[in-house]
This record gives sequence, structure tokens and C-alpha cells, in this order.
Amino acid sequence: HAQVQPGPGKGPPHERILREIESTDTACIGPTLRSVYDGEEHGRFMEKLEARIRNHDREIEKMCNFHYQGFVDSITELLKVRGEAQKLKHQVTDTNRKLQSEGKEVIAMEELKQCRLQQRNISATVDKLTLCLPVLEMYSKLREQMTSKRHYPALKTLEHLEHTYLPQVSHYRFCKIMVDNIPKLREEIKDVSMSDLKDFLESIRKHSDKIGETAMKQVGSCVINVTLTKHTSTVKISGVPGAQDLVDFSPVYRCLHIYSVLGARETFENYYRKQRRKQARLVLQPPSNMHETLDGYRKYFNQIVGFFVVEDHILHTTQGLVNRAYIDELWEMALSKTIAALRTHSSYCSDPNLVLDLKNLIVLFADTLQGYGFPVNQLFDMLLEIRDQYSDTLLKKWSGVFRNILDSDNYSPIPVANEELYKKIIGQFPFQDPELEKQPFPKKFPFSEFVPKVYNQIKEFIYACLKFSEDLHLSSTEVDDMIRKSTNLLLTRMLSNCLQTVIKRRNTGLTELVQIIINTTHLEKSCKFLEEFITNITNVLPETVHTTKLYGTTTFKDARHAAEEEIYTNLNQKIDQFLQLADYDWMAAEPGSKASDYLVDLIAFLRSTFAVFTHLPGKVAQTACMSACKHLSTSLMQLLLEAEVRQLTLGALQQFNLDVEECEQFARSGPVPGFQGDTLQLAFIDLRQVSLYHQVLRKREGRGSGIGDSGQRPIFSPFLPSTQDRQLI
Repeated sequence: HAQVQPGPGKGPPHERILREIESTDTACIGPTLRSVYDGEEHGRFMEKLEARIRNHDREIEKMCNFHYQGFVDSITELLKVRGEAQKLKHQVTDTNRKLQSEGKEVIAMEELKQCRLQQRNISATVDKLTLCLPVLEMYSKLREQMTSKRHYPALKTLEHLEHTYLPQVSHYRFCKIMVDNIPKLREEIKDVSMSDLKDFLESIRKHSDKIGETAMKQVGSCVINVTLTKHTSTVKISGVPGAQDLVDFSPVYRCLHIYSVLGARETFENYYRKQRRKQARLVLQPPSNMHETLDGYRKYFNQIVGFFVVEDHILHTTQGLVNRAYIDELWEMALSKTIAALRTHSSYCSDPNLVLDLKNLIVLFADTLQGYGFPVNQLFDMLLEIRDQYSDTLLKKWSGVFRNILDSDNYSPIPVANEELYKKIIGQFPFQDPELEKQPFPKKFPFSEFVPKVYNQIKEFIYACLKFSEDLHLSSTEVDDMIRKSTNLLLTRMLSNCLQTVIKRRNTGLTELVQIIINTTHLEKSCKFLEEFITNITNVLPETVHTTKLYGTTTFKDARHAAEEEIYTNLNQKIDQFLQLADYDWMAAEPGSKASDYLVDLIAFLRSTFAVFTHLPGKVAQTACMSACKHLSTSLMQLLLEAEVRQLTLGALQQFNLDVEECEQFARSGPVPGFQGDTLQLAFIDLRQVSLYHQVLRKREGRGSGIGDSGQRPIFSPFLPSTQDRQLI
């Protein structure tokens, strides 16, 4: 067909598209067809396509007509060949039949020969199988032993198989396979036995706590039979299981023997020791909260004891798997880490009971390991450090006890209504007073309840100190020295501080202070009985050269002196409170008829106060009275000489003189016995001088000095008397 060229802008080039359709793969023909459908002369293209199809159909028809005759000739020749093939088939069949008929005799002879050959082969096979069967049976037995994990018998079977049976049949191929497999079997036995060892190591890691607990119970029960021979060192108690009863050690023995037979004993020893070192480090790592309860310490010790009990058992039941040098090395590491852990965790303990229980646990731990031949001196040395901490916790505890006793005391003499109560108090505190014994019931002890309570708590403290020294292998002198030093700290630090706190407390009144002085006096006298108490416990006489003396006397003296000073201060403060009520009218025309009300009340207070001082030591009461009188005299003088008092009348001076006379009357009345002569009155001598000065002034007035001529009462400035006035005085 002639190609029609489209005009400009009239449809796609149809011939080119047809060529692309004929030559392009069907998978990529999409874009070409898209250009056809997108064109404007789609119908024109379809006409072109139909024309091209008709052209190709005519070419195909020409081709078929050209080759038709050759196809017909080929069919004809094939039909001729079929006839010849049929003839050939019949000939082959006839030939086979003739051959079978003619070879029957030959076949019969050949079968006989084959039978004889088979018979010989069977006989030879039986002989060979008879030789190979033990090898196969032994190999089957080996596999069965391997499957049932009986590795030690499997190793013995493997030895017999390799050295006895396999050499007899070494030329067989299956034997070569077995020989090649023997190293693998050995490695398998080693691996499986090592797996059993790992299970054993895991088992003893879990059972170390129980093993250690059992060993420590054995020592703690005090029914110990120690067997020390050339090769063994064991601690046994009938009825109590040992390490071998709690753990099956056979995997270690089997594995050791297997590795020894296989020539790898050193490898096994190194592996075992390496793994046990790792376990030792884990065992020696204490839990972070170990210090909170005693069970934490107990579990820690049980694991350590269990570890070394197992190693001791291995040492004495194997030959060279572990040696004494290896165990000593582990013990040195364990000892240093254990002591470091105990120092760290015990420092957190604030309960003396827990510290005491820990000490007993450490002693049991040390005694248990010492029974297995381990040196434990460093543990006992460390216990001396813990002893100091125990003493500190005791001091803190008893400080609270003393505070409670002092805070709850009523600071009143103890009343007793009958003989039973009297003897009860005497049993609690060493007190003897024949005069008090003669008095009828009811009667009172001079001290308050805190005296017997404090005394008994000191004894309880001494008992608590003694408990720690038990089982430490200390001499009596060392125990005595420890108790005395701790008791001195209790007295000079804790009890002294508690007493000073009570004395300095604001709400502690004069009555309480007086009672504290009486109480400390009796406690001071009881110190000699505390000395005897310690001596009876330790059996160390006080006369021993290195014996520490108790400082209780000093403690109670210091407390008593502090209470005395507080009494003096307290009295002066009370006097100042009364003096604050003084309201003198220094310009009064006439004096009153009696002493000032505030001074009368003050004197009444002093009388009642000093009446309470009857049980105080004489010098204390006298000193308190003299101090109060001097303070009163000085304070009154200061009132008179204050800067604000620039003028005063004779009436005011006379009123002041009445107050001075009231003070002198109080001094003369002897409020506290024991003063000689006018000693107490001398406290008011300066005030009396002021009174005499008043008389001088009155004499001046009487001589007609002109002061009174105007009819006014004289007014004076408070200055010291002149030389002429002193002569008149």
C-alpha cells in the first residue's frame, strides 16, 4: 500500500506507528498504542491497519502453497517405514525364542556355580561377622552409656574398644569410621562431664548457705568431736548432716578422673580453681542492706563458711585438685574482704543489742572456721574495734535512759509506808542511816526515786559491757579495764551531761535543785559500792597496778557544785523579782509605820526557802543564805544610789531605815543554822552605815543648822558623808 502523508497538523504518521507495532515487544507496545488513541484520525489509522493485515494474510497464504507438496511427500515415506518396522519386530521375537531354548543347559550349570559361591561367601561373612560383632556390641554399649550419662563407664568402654577390639578389625571401613569418631567421643565425654561439674558448682553455690549454717550449728551446739589425723581434719556431730550429706561430690571425682585419664588434669584443675575463685568473690560481696538485720549478717557468714567447708572437703577427698596454698590464698582474700565489709556495715548499727548479737555471730563464725584450720586472729582483733562501737551505742542508749529517769522524777524524798517497801529500796540502793531506821512508819528517804534508778542503770550498763567481753579470749585484767573505762565514760560524759541539762533547765526550781544536791551526794557515796560490784564481776582487785579508777565521785561533785551555783543564781533572781516591786517615794514627808510590803514578802520567801535547806550540807545552806543577804544588801544600796535619785527627804530615808532594820532582823533570826556571832548581819553593814548617816543629818538639824528654821522638812542629796560627819558617826 502507498503511504499517505498527512497534511500539516492532520493526525499522526500512521506508517511509522505500524512499523513500531510490528517490531516492538508486546510488553512495551503501550506507549505506541497510546499515541494512536490520543490522535485525532483514529479511524484513518484503523483503515491503514486493516490494509496491512490483509497484505500479511496474502503473504502467509503464498508461503503455505509453496511448501504443501513437500509435506505430502514426507507422509508417504513415513507410511512405507512402518511396514519395515513391523517385519523387524517379528524377526527379533523369533531370535529371542530360539536363544532361550538353546541356553537352558548352560543356565542350569551357572546357577549351581552361583550357589556354591554364595555358600562360600556366607561362610566367610559369618567368620568376619563373628570377629566384628564384639566391636559392634562394644560400640553399641558405648553409645548407650553416653546416652544414659554414665561417662566414667563410657570412658572405660572406649579404652577397651580402642586398644583391644578395633585393632582386630582395623581394615574394615566401618572401623575406620569408629577410629575417626573416637576423639569426638572423648571430647563429648569431656564436655558432658564438664557440664556435670558446672551443675555441681551451681549446686554448691546454692547450698553454701545451708552447709555453712550446718557447720556453725555444729560449733554452736558445743557437742563437737574434732578428729585430727595425718590426712583429715573434720568436725562432726551425730545427727547433724555434713557437707557430703547435703551435696553430691561424685561429679567432681568423676570429672577429675576423666580429665586425668584423658591427659587434661591440669586443665581441669585450673578451670575448677578459676570458677571457685569467681564464686568466692560473689560470696564475699555483702548485700547493701546487710546491716539492717542480724539475718543479713548470718546469711553472709553462712555462705562464707559453706564455701570453705566445701573446699576443705575437696582438699581431703581429692589428690591435688586443690592444695593448702590455694586455700590459704582464698582465705586471705576472704578474711580481708570480710573484715572490710564488717567494718563498713557495723558502723551503721545504732542498736547495742544488734551489735552484741553481731559480736556473738562473729565469734561463732571465727570458731567454726578455726575448727577447720583457718587462722582467725584478725577477726578477734576486729572485734576489739567493734567493742568500741558497742560502747558508743551503749552510751547513747543509756543517755536516753538517764534523761527519761531525770525527766520523770518528782524530785521529792521517797516515802515508805511499811517495812517491805523500805527493804525494797535498800535492796536497790546501798543506803544506811541508823536514825532513819529508828523512825516509825511512814517515813521518807532523803533522796528521790532517780537515785536508786540511776544506780541500778549503772549496774545494768556494767552487765551490758561484760556481755561483749565474753568469748573474746581476754584476760580478767583486760575485761576489768574495758568495763571501768566504759563506765567512766558513762559517768563523766552521759550522766554528767544529763544532770547538767536538768540543772540548767529553766523550769528547775529551788526545791528541785536542793533535791539534786542531796541525790548527787548519796550517789557520790555509792561509788565505792560500784567499785566493789566491778571487782566481784572481774575478780580484779582495785589495788592492782593497772586498774582504772572510777570517776563517779568527780561527776557527782561537779553536778552538785553546778546545782549549788544554780541555787545561788536562782535565789538572786528571785530577790531581783521582788525588788522590781519596790516603789520608794524619795520625796515622802513622813515614813510609814512598818517595813515596805515588798520587803516583808521577800523576807517571808527567804525564810520558807531556807527552811527547805535543812537536808542540804551545812556549808551549802550557809553559803546560799550569805549570798542571798549580800545580794539583797547590794541591790538595796543600788536603789538608793541610782542616778535618778537626786534628792530625798528624811521621811523617805526613815522608811528605807525601816527596811534595813527588817533585813537585820532576818539576819539575827538565824534562818540557817551554823553562823557564828553576827556573821550574817555583816552582809547589811553598808546599809546600816546609811542609817547612821541619817542620824548625823538629824543631829545637824537639832543643832539649829538653819535647815529646819523655815518649817520645811530637810532635803538631802545622796552623797557620801563629809569628814565632820564621819567624826559624828
